[in-house]
Amino acid sequence: MVAEFERYIKENVKLSDGDLELIRSVAVERTVRRKQLLLEEGEVCRHKIFICKGLLRTYRTRENGSEHVMMFSPETWWATDPESLNNQTPSLYYIDALEDSEVLLWTKKDFDMLCAQIPALKAYSEKLISINLNLGRQRIFSALSATPEEKYDEFVASYPNIFARIPLHMVASYLGVSLKTLSRIRQAQLKR
Repeated sequence: MVAEFERYIKENVKLSDGDLELIRSVAVERTVRRKQLLLEEGEVCRHKIFICKGLLRTYRTRENGSEHVMMFSPETWWATDPESLNNQTPSLYYIDALEDSEVLLWTKKDFDMLCAQIPALKAYSEKLISINLNLGRQRIFSALSATPEEKYDEFVASYPNIFARIPLHMVASYLGVSLKTLSRIRQAQLKR
């Protein structure tokens, strides 16, 4: 598990062997079964999660039980609830595994210590936060202005390697369309 993370981090951040060892020393390896929760609504988020293998999703539910997928996190992506983690407040979200997955976890305290001691990791973490803020804004703009077909095309472009791994009802939830609408769009795409 750690080898996947090391490959990823070396591609993105210039770190010394000592830095890597420190990061490794506070990481917790965990195997997560399909459908297993890593975070539940009402809990305080305790970890930053790096996905070495598998697929996670972050979602929220309404009072009627309907699920609204906010994000999918495949291999070499991160998952967390930043507001809950940083403010130590109850989360509004769930994070679960869509497949058997292998993840690395860092507590807030440990990740804060790593960022304080490894400036390059802190800079990279800030870069990821900026990228995610921008993606969130783009997603909001798309939700407000794009047609269902445009949302579908954006989803396929954003998640090209995992589309086949996600149940269609979750794709529909992510897009904010009905399963019937998604099926219609997919049929029209196949005819092109």
